[in-house]
Amino acid sequence: MNIFKKATVAAVTLLVLLAPAGAFAQSSEAARQVCQGVGQAAGGAACGTGTGPTLSGVVTTAVNFLSLIVGIAAVLVIIFAGFRYITAAGDSSRINGAKDTLLYAIIGLIIAISAQVIVRFVLTRV
Repeated sequence: MNIFKKATVAAVTLLVLLAPAGAFAQSSEAARQVCQGVGQAAGGAACGTGTGPTLSGVVTTAVNFLSLIVGIAAVLVIIFAGFRYITAAGDSSRINGAKDTLLYAIIGLIIAISAQVIVRFVLTRV
């Protein structure tokens, strides 16, 4: 198994293990803002009255977390493609392989950005 496949397997494993934790993680400032919004909607009810995270909040956090992972992976793959291109030494098949790797990384990044835009659009409509 080459280094790229090992890195991909490690990234996917890390993603699977950390995705549930990242989906429910919130900063204290975000929690305070959610709490104030819930309190105002409930007619001034105090925070900590059993209201948990909303579905849209969890989805937004999960999408942000996954976008971060995809962004980091895309940057690493782009660096890897550049390294492959530099070390191709004029071999046309290796140059084409490096160009394909770069193209696939950019396409993946565009798809990830589009997915985040679509999710944010849907969540603002709900």
